[in-house]
Amino acid sequence: MQFPVRIPFVESLGFELVRFEDGEATIRFEPREEHLNSWSVVHGGVTMTLLDVVMAHAARSPNAGGLPDSRGVVTVEMKTSFMRPGLGRLTAHAKLLHQSSTMAFCEGAVVDEDEQLVAHATGTFKYLRKLPLGLREITGLNASD
Repeated sequence: MQFPVRIPFVESLGFELVRFEDGEATIRFEPREEHLNSWSVVHGGVTMTLLDVVMAHAARSPNAGGLPDSRGVVTVEMKTSFMRPGLGRLTAHAKLLHQSSTMAFCEGAVVDEDEQLVAHATGTFKYLRKLPLGLREITGLNASD
C-alpha cells in the first residue's frame, strides 16, 4: 500500500504502510544497520519517528466513506515510553482516540516480531489545511501536499 502523501524522510527509512482506514494505521519497518545505535538495537529516535508517523496516519485515515482526511497534520505533543530494545522487524499500530475540528488525539505501539511491546506513545496532532506561504516557498510544496 502506498503512503497517501510523499514524505522523503519516511521513504529513506523504508517504512511500509500496511493499514490506513477507520481511524487506524499500521506501518512495518525492517531496520538496517544505519538505524541502529551503539548497542546494535534500533535507535530510539527511529522508534519515535515510527510512532509519530503511524499516529499521524491514524489521524488522517479514511473514514467510513473511504476518503482520507484532506488536511495535513503536524505533531503538537508526543509522549513515548520504551519497554524493551527494538530488534528485527518492527510493526507500529496506531488509532485515533478522539478528534475535534482542529485536533486529533492518538495512541500507538511498536511491537517486535514476537509481538513483544517495544514502545508505546500518545500524541496530539493539529489539522492544517495548507502550509504557511514561507514554508511552501522553501520546500516547493503545494497546499495539497
